Amino acid sequence: MTTSVELAAATPAPTPAGETNQHYDLDPEIFGLFLDPLRKYSSGLYRRPGLTLAEAQIAKLHFVADRLRLAPGQRLLDVGCGWGSLILFMAREYRAEVTGVSPAGRQHEFIAGRAAELGLTDLVSTRVGKFADVELPARSFDAVTMLGSIVHMPDVDGAVRRARSMLRRGGHFYVSESCFRNAAARDEFDRRAGTEFVRNSIFGWGDMRPLSELVRAVEDAGFSVTSVDDLTDDYRRTIDDWLARVAAGAAAIDDLRPGTAAELTRYLEVANAGWGFTTKHYALVCRNAR
Repeated sequence: MTTSVELAAATPAPTPAGETNQHYDLDPEIFGLFLDPLRKYSSGLYRRPGLTLAEAQIAKLHFVADRLRLAPGQRLLDVGCGWGSLILFMAREYRAEVTGVSPAGRQHEFIAGRAAELGLTDLVSTRVGKFADVELPARSFDAVTMLGSIVHMPDVDGAVRRARSMLRRGGHFYVSESCFRNAAARDEFDRRAGTEFVRNSIFGWGDMRPLSELVRAVEDAGFSVTSVDDLTDDYRRTIDDWLARVAAGAAAIDDLRPGTAAELTRYLEVANAGWGFTTKHYALVCRNAR
């Protein structure tokens, strides 16, 4: 979820639970050992030479704010808020009033602690549960974000419709997601061994779709598409940096949960293997024009 890796090889399980928390309820310290200091678990933005992982993740968060046209005092809903990187950043840097949603209880405890440390408790709140089930006020947000979370939702059409129902008129919806390159690639690769490993052993469930399905869903929901950015190479470089950090911190990671470093390495290598051939990564931005 936002802070999740957008599943690079996920497909439908026979009985989907959706919006899984299997991976995200691991010990928070595991993620601290290979993610950037903000614990942002999605693609960075490497548009200048020599950027570190931490710098690329900050650049990506500013990119998201720019695409949303976020201004102080606006209300933002982040669906799949992960370890709070996006909501804490938008509250601190843009003075936005932010709400995060995630089914993973440990993430909420972590975010509450960080918000208190940063003096942001008046701007930051979270809801525990699945997006489809959590009670939220309709048409009360200026922006809704889903960074790597819609892959965990069985009903993409329902999720997009609900996102629009949360937005005020003129509000923006930002989705960044890993996608199969096209429907044919999905048909060919959705049952490969690497796909099954990532879906079942890491996340428990996921359904990666072609970009065309996401565009259809947002248009059918009544959104107007305002931009599509190809971030495939940025995500490849992000995962390269994560792999290097997993290797450097393998002993400490395995002290927290034996065997996790090898599991993470296999997962990230599978995720990085298909970029440009079977998978792409996009940022899709829409406006609620009416």
